[in-house]
Amino acid sequence: MGAVAAPVTKGEELELDVDSLAYGGNGVARLDGFVVFVRRGLPGDRVRARVTKVKRSHAEALATEVLRPGPERVEAPCAHFPACGGCRFQDLAYEAQLEQKQLQVRDALQRLAGIAEPPLEPIVPCEPEIFHYRNKLEYSFTSTPDGPALGFHRAGRWDEVLEIERCWLTDELGNGIRDAVRVWAREEGLEAYSQADGSGYLRHLVVRQGRNTGQALVQLVTAPGERFETGYLVDVLRRIPEVRSVHWSINDTLAEVTNLPTRLLWGEEWIEEELCGLRFRVRPNAFLQTNTAMAERLYALAREAAGLTGGETVWDLYCGIGTIGLSLARDALTVWGIEVSEESVACALENAELNGITNSAFFAGNVGEVVEELLERSGPPDVVVVDPPRAGLAGKALRRLGRIGAPRLVYVSCNPTTLAGDLKALRDEHGYELRRVTPVDMFPHTPHVECVALLEHVPG
Repeated sequence: MGAVAAPVTKGEELELDVDSLAYGGNGVARLDGFVVFVRRGLPGDRVRARVTKVKRSHAEALATEVLRPGPERVEAPCAHFPACGGCRFQDLAYEAQLEQKQLQVRDALQRLAGIAEPPLEPIVPCEPEIFHYRNKLEYSFTSTPDGPALGFHRAGRWDEVLEIERCWLTDELGNGIRDAVRVWAREEGLEAYSQADGSGYLRHLVVRQGRNTGQALVQLVTAPGERFETGYLVDVLRRIPEVRSVHWSINDTLAEVTNLPTRLLWGEEWIEEELCGLRFRVRPNAFLQTNTAMAERLYALAREAAGLTGGETVWDLYCGIGTIGLSLARDALTVWGIEVSEESVACALENAELNGITNSAFFAGNVGEVVEELLERSGPPDVVVVDPPRAGLAGKALRRLGRIGAPRLVYVSCNPTTLAGDLKALRDEHGYELRRVTPVDMFPHTPHVECVALLEHVPG
């Protein structure tokens, strides 16, 4: 049978009814059965949309006008929405956001994991509030007629930064620190770095907060050269009593990165955060879940799924600064953590000491490569907890874990599509049965959804 020609052409204007959201947040509309993904279209909307891309299986379009808003459209509180790329769904009622995320997880488990009736729990909503929840933000400097300003990339643009007056994802303190740095930059007559021609000096500002401790860490990223008086920047930031740690990094590459070696300008090397009754030191490059309150909920679900009784050998893979492993340690015999980042492992060891936890050990290494060695040291694990990056378990890590066959596997995921693929492989090739999946909304107004899945090994 020949391929049917797409019923639309690029640049064409269409009237479409949006009926759901796709993973990643575009609206889904159908034109005689042909799928059109509509950016800025929400479920229930009738929109006028301009076709931007046509493929054999689907087209992509941008909503240019909402002809009839869906019943779940709300007013977005932020003045920068929707131009700013930080939030996608401030204009979608929170209940509807939760419903869409629940559906996306269900869809991934059915379609990609091949589970007709997934054992899916209701999504855990974000609390205590759906704004001001982030403990870390990375701003880019940009040039304006009034001098340098700070902001985020425009939606869909890597080359254009939108100045931000007030971000709704951070709190008063976070907004205050950013504004103080903007005033300082103008006062000092410094220029924003330009991605286009490499001119200018100021590149990024990272603000990290201990939301339960009230402490803040500030990291300035510039192009090479010391073009400012470090002492004066410190004076400006010390006026804000919560700031405990001020760092400076140099980025001499084209890449837009902040994960760089830092020079401490003042204060402690770290700040502290409190999670699950434990204290954690957070250094500039250490990984920590960016929503503190919901990280505590996520880890509580992981602890529940682990079902520890005190005698278990637990592995915490992709352990970061040890948050999950250390919160499990009091209920386990031993906890063994692995993480590729040396800096995070140093933090994990320090955090174990800080909390007087003596039954944990942490190692730096690539999970797929070191689990065999770990097996020799620790003996067979009773429970394995994995919290991999967006790409899921690397092939080698999955195969080796499958072969080791721990009785219980707790999979903490930040991407339902890779989770579903990994669940399928664990079931088909290694005899793991999925017992339950709990979605968790850690990032309202964005397409992201975390999940905690419990798998049990059923020897065949």
